[in-house]
Amino acid sequence: MEILLEGLTLTPLIPKETIDQIFETARIEEVVGDFVQLKKKGTNLWGNCPFHNEKTPSFSVSASKGIYKCFGCGKGGNSVNFIMDHEQHTYPEALRYLAKKYNIEIEEEQQTPEQIAEQTERESLYLALAFAQRTFTSNLLKTDEGQSIGLSYFKERGFTQETIEKFELGYCFDRYDSFGNKALEEQYNRKFLIDSGLCLDREGKLLDRFKGRVMFPIHNLSGRVIAFGGRTLRSDKKVAKYINSPETDVYHKSNIVYGIYQAKSEIIKKDNCFVVEGYTDVVSLHQAGIHNVVASSGTSLTVEQIRLVKRYSNNLTIMYDGDDAGIKASFRGIDLVLEEGMNVRTVLFPDGEDPDSFSKKMDENELTAFIEDNSKDFIQFKTQLLSEEAKDDPIKMAGLIKDIISSISLIPDPITRNLYVRQCSSIMSMDEEVLMMELNRNRRKNFQDKQRKDNGRTPSEVPVLEEPPVTRKSNQDLKKRDSEFQERDIIRILMLYSEKHIHFDVWDEEEEKVIDQEEVNVVDFVITELIEDEITFENELFKLVFDEFSKMLEEEKIPTEQHFINHHNPEISSLAVNFFAQPHVVSERWKEHNVITLMEEDKLKQSILSSLNVLKLRKLETMITQTRDLLKKAEEDKLMELMEKLNRQLSVRRILASEIGSTILK
Repeated sequence: MEILLEGLTLTPLIPKETIDQIFETARIEEVVGDFVQLKKKGTNLWGNCPFHNEKTPSFSVSASKGIYKCFGCGKGGNSVNFIMDHEQHTYPEALRYLAKKYNIEIEEEQQTPEQIAEQTERESLYLALAFAQRTFTSNLLKTDEGQSIGLSYFKERGFTQETIEKFELGYCFDRYDSFGNKALEEQYNRKFLIDSGLCLDREGKLLDRFKGRVMFPIHNLSGRVIAFGGRTLRSDKKVAKYINSPETDVYHKSNIVYGIYQAKSEIIKKDNCFVVEGYTDVVSLHQAGIHNVVASSGTSLTVEQIRLVKRYSNNLTIMYDGDDAGIKASFRGIDLVLEEGMNVRTVLFPDGEDPDSFSKKMDENELTAFIEDNSKDFIQFKTQLLSEEAKDDPIKMAGLIKDIISSISLIPDPITRNLYVRQCSSIMSMDEEVLMMELNRNRRKNFQDKQRKDNGRTPSEVPVLEEPPVTRKSNQDLKKRDSEFQERDIIRILMLYSEKHIHFDVWDEEEEKVIDQEEVNVVDFVITELIEDEITFENELFKLVFDEFSKMLEEEKIPTEQHFINHHNPEISSLAVNFFAQPHVVSERWKEHNVITLMEEDKLKQSILSSLNVLKLRKLETMITQTRDLLKKAEEDKLMELMEKLNRQLSVRRILASEIGSTILK
């Protein structure tokens, strides 16, 4: 339990046994699948990366290894890392999130006073908002004022108790200081009550922003409350019908859609997302049985909101009111969705109806049938709305066609563009070649506009940048970089093949023949080889890993791949993920065609010996350079000793080079 004291929290420690249980229970494909639409391809699952904008999936999830890796931006890790990166959680917060998801009880140990640390402002905002949600919901369900005003309003809208609890709806008392005073009594920091947008500071007085309103909490992808929408129940036209939380460190209106937390799994399941305008539209459609629905919260769709939906499905259906405002909003949204490479359809409700009101007039099957029957792609939608008006006017008809072609020109995929041009040609009875010419003109204009926007000038004004002069690295720098590369390769082998064994012939020197084979663990062999030759690691991270392998070997333990993937040191964990994540896997179909493809594991002994020899050679070359430097400055009585040392080093270098197959130039 967390106790908030003027911005400080006493955060209990999570026992190691519980942490291990969380790591063992969490399924990476389920954790990532809550946020990203994944599709099976080969042995892994793939989807669009949630950490950067991309049109071709480069984000890979390996269920067998328990890791994710984006080969576009480089992000990677385990289930805990994903929640930390995606939800901006701390390590303990990510563990608690996963524990809650998998119903793992955390029996926490209270921290000592020395372990108490000040929470970040971001976390303090989350805590204040969570307290507000609990308070508003309690007001609604457990007080006379809440039940008679707020609850009766929701009941009039037809919302059931289950729906109210699902969306955590609430009510803020019709007094200016009710919530603020309660929060202060509970030791919540005044600063965070104001910064979260829950309260206003008026000449030193703390006033409730949402006084006398029914409350719609806005959740982020992991279900934490980040903001509120409040609806007044007054008929006074001077009072704004809805007010929303202001922008804060945890809430950016253009980046989130209302209802995404409740809808994301159904969006993935149905591979389609319905977008409506308001809070009550979402709640009513959920209650009517349509769960893959979100709201743009009263604003026009933004690029960020579209990209958020795209994580879960490439298909988006805009469902706005049938009035002029709804039609205009649909038109604005279509082009943005197309530009992001998504498929877009529209559904308009009868004039005077919105999704909230219309969903109450029919059952789930009738509503689903209406949506299916009235769902149109953007060409059908625009043609149906505008063709009647332009029917007998060639100029207006030309404008309609140009408008449709302008939308098609925004689609990134050339095949999809061509198919839509063909459809437009058929519907509008226009020559396809003429439409293609107009399309190409639009695309050239779009490109030039983008150039001007990016550079602040026309393409012809953009100067040609000269290549910067090449700075040559010194031999010493190159050798150091080369040595680090070899150190990295040894650590890679240790991590990837720690549980594997290699075989060596046992040679009878008297009879000069092989009499047996000895099986040696990879870690045992590599560590022993390097320690006996007194090889040390220069890179600090690689040295940490090597030392940990050495220590575990002394304890007669061999680490599994999960040991390093789930390592408490994030640098080591990240290194392990990079090693275990493979962008390409050899298809099993090659075997069907009797094509034998040798992998590193098939020639493991050879690979290990080669890597060890190359590392030894790089270290030896450094030693040779040092010996030569000493010779240049040596006293006469030291010359012979140093010459003998150099000759021994050169002799060993020739042997190593011969085994590797390298040519020594000097």
